[in-house]
Amino acid sequence: MEQAGAMVQVTSVTVGQPVADLGAARRWYEAVLELGAPDLEPVDGVVEYDLGAVWLQLGEADDGRRGGTVLRVGVPDVHAERSRLLAMGIEVGEVQVVEGVVAFVDLEDPDGNPLSFYSVAAVT
Repeated sequence: MEQAGAMVQVTSVTVGQPVADLGAARRWYEAVLELGAPDLEPVDGVVEYDLGAVWLQLGEADDGRRGGTVLRVGVPDVHAERSRLLAMGIEVGEVQVVEGVVAFVDLEDPDGNPLSFYSVAAVT
């Protein structure tokens, strides 16, 4: 048992998104997040991308587990990001603003997994 006040040393964070069609999901995420090829393919049916502060893992799931996580991505200007996504033909919600805290926009990937792009308080 750890001492009171001790903290687990987290070395990385991975957000897993279960998807029905890995090829289609790869194309979608690579376009939306402007990614290259996956950084890792640890096992068949799974790819991973190093996004800097977090890893995105896409994995085939045929058992209805899709939609169980949310990937939230910080961007410099959420309004510009929303415009870029709309220009790509992606359905995106309206920008929501929590004054003095955050501005964000929600969308879903083709498998129904929720995503959110956000900017901190400086952008409203």
